[in-house]
Amino acid sequence: MSLGTLYICPTPLGNLDDITLRVLQVLRSVDKIAAEDTRHTRKLLSHFEIRAVLTSYHEHNKQKKTPVLIDWLLSGLDIALVSDAGTPGIADPGEELVKEAIAHEIPIVPLPGPVAVITALVASGLPASPCTFYGFLPVRGSKRKETLDKIAREDKTVIFYEAPHRLVKTLQALEERQPGRPAVVARELTKLHEEFKRGSLEEILAYYRENSPRGECTVLLAPAEPEVLQTEDPLELLEKLMSAGLNKKEAMRQVSQTLDISRNELYSLILQKK
Repeated sequence: MSLGTLYICPTPLGNLDDITLRVLQVLRSVDKIAAEDTRHTRKLLSHFEIRAVLTSYHEHNKQKKTPVLIDWLLSGLDIALVSDAGTPGIADPGEELVKEAIAHEIPIVPLPGPVAVITALVASGLPASPCTFYGFLPVRGSKRKETLDKIAREDKTVIFYEAPHRLVKTLQALEERQPGRPAVVARELTKLHEEFKRGSLEEILAYYRENSPRGECTVLLAPAEPEVLQTEDPLELLEKLMSAGLNKKEAMRQVSQTLDISRNELYSLILQKK
């Protein structure tokens, strides 16, 4: 018996016209559709008059459901994986299923389509390359603080998703670290009330304190230009980078790269100081 195929199918962020003809063709042809929320996906299928067998696959059942889906694929069934909006596997369920499918040598066909991180980036006005994507930030605890501190040091465009009820709190935490850093909040992408708010973190925070956000938000930050890099003294720069939270190995790498000196030269300077 031949193996089934796992199709990764992006769905619209909001505007249903953004679905591709190829995704519609796949959704009509597969044996089952694994959906993050079957109620949400059923509305999408109904709009395009597609009849299909739906099964749930989401963050809270993925550990138990992944083996089930793999068994179906091994038995020859074709499965389309969809999330509520955007591309599965990008801050949505799918990563574990893809890894297991690869481990079982099951064919995987990724289809191009909507993804919020790219949609926001290309209209942000910030450098598109290099950039780094954090998905959803940790909600609380030391992990959240570590992540925010790391974002404050990023020398490339930073992108992450945030829920509307946490947006002001997150912007405030970032503003406390770098109030003048240019940023963009992209909200309700492709929908009727799509909004791009551009400015400094201080300005954007003030706006959303007065205008409570609705809908999922994509936050983008310009590459950081911390004062820590504004020195030509290798040992001073090393000390500042380590004070900012970098371990000695990573700090030495950045000093070497920033000031164009070899690590051996830097190590000799450290020994001389001792």
